[in-house]
Amino acid sequence: MAYDPVLYSRMLTELTFAFHIIFATVGVGIPVMIAFAEWTGMKRNDPYYLLLARRWTRGYVITVAVGVVTGTAIGLQLSLLWPSFMRVAGQAISLPLFMETFAFFFEAIFLGIYLYTWDRFRRPVSHFLLLIPVMLGSSASAFFITTVNAFMNTPQGFTLKGGSITDIQPLVAMFNPATPTKVAHVLSSAYMTSAFVLATIAGAALIKKRDSLYHRKALKLTMIAALVFSITTALIGDLSGKFLAIYQPEKLAAAEWHFETARQVPLVLGGILTQDHQIKFGLKIPFALSILAHDNPNSVVQGLNDTPVDERPPLMVHYLFDSMVTIGIFLMVLSMLSVWMVRKLKSVQYPRWLLRLIALSGPLALLGTELGWFYAEVGRQPWILRGYMKTAHGATTSNQVDLMLLLFCILYVAIGFTLVKVLGRMFINNELHEELKNRGIEGGPAQ
Repeated sequence: MAYDPVLYSRMLTELTFAFHIIFATVGVGIPVMIAFAEWTGMKRNDPYYLLLARRWTRGYVITVAVGVVTGTAIGLQLSLLWPSFMRVAGQAISLPLFMETFAFFFEAIFLGIYLYTWDRFRRPVSHFLLLIPVMLGSSASAFFITTVNAFMNTPQGFTLKGGSITDIQPLVAMFNPATPTKVAHVLSSAYMTSAFVLATIAGAALIKKRDSLYHRKALKLTMIAALVFSITTALIGDLSGKFLAIYQPEKLAAAEWHFETARQVPLVLGGILTQDHQIKFGLKIPFALSILAHDNPNSVVQGLNDTPVDERPPLMVHYLFDSMVTIGIFLMVLSMLSVWMVRKLKSVQYPRWLLRLIALSGPLALLGTELGWFYAEVGRQPWILRGYMKTAHGATTSNQVDLMLLLFCILYVAIGFTLVKVLGRMFINNELHEELKNRGIEGGPAQ
């Protein structure tokens, strides 16, 4: 097979984004969960929740450090692998790229102060207030970088003539039509995913030590947060579907294997697509796609046949979309069930089968996030800048990208292995028992 720099550039970018998105997601969501824990501990004068906040903060610092490395790699790769795209985007959308860096510095400064000032204030709320800039900085960072991705889907605020960009309006480019739904979905899903990741840690610990009061409190807090954010993520996802129907109808049509423009269109789950565009073994929900697109079962939904063949997304995005939605529904039901069992049944102990499902929820939430981003990016193909520049025209022509791919694979394996080892050493139960004991929490984890 002939060397293809576009293919290798896409592979390397996909690899880096897939690795980075894990740390970017928890980097946005974990500060919110830390705030919930510390605030609960202060209001209830409960040392368990305060210890939760301390321990989560330590782990968070490690993930932030890894996120910096992978984020830097993304910036490097955008310049090296996609030079034509960056000549346009670097001018039109440079404002949020700069502001994202400022937001990160803002977050990092206050995170350092927050981390090293436990028990240094007479009033505990003074320490809690230091966490607010951390939350604002992490969420603002996500906001700014997501506006860049939104710009790639609905570019505006500039004029492109003969390869030259003029009439640049930075704020118009930044606040493009995709910005509201994309930013809201990214933030809400990050909060939700982080809650499930922390719930997984508590659930797995309770499988081994079912009498651990520390982990029961952690699980209760995280599952309540997971329920709230999973519902908001689903509602925002509905708005995202309506956005696609108006601004990117080809992406929605590809996700649902919808070819002919029609009314009363069903939503298709699963299935196999034949060469003549017939769907076998798929579950069709009547009128659901029309409702998703326009809140009206009789509404018209544009079909994929209205899009030129060379501008259609790959049809495999159907499975990405279905998998993402299925995971989201499962996690929402799981969080509802967990909260209901605690509040209505007044259950002291979580059933072992429920703990096993909760232990899987974190990895599933991360997988759902990955699938969502792959759907967002692959569903925009063949465009890197929709309507202006195709992916093949934005890539480098270098013949060394395959070597870069190999080197970055080695780097990510090393980082991932080191991260697992470090976090594993930080959160083993023996250290928790000693910390509970040293802080004078009676009975330790066995209460």
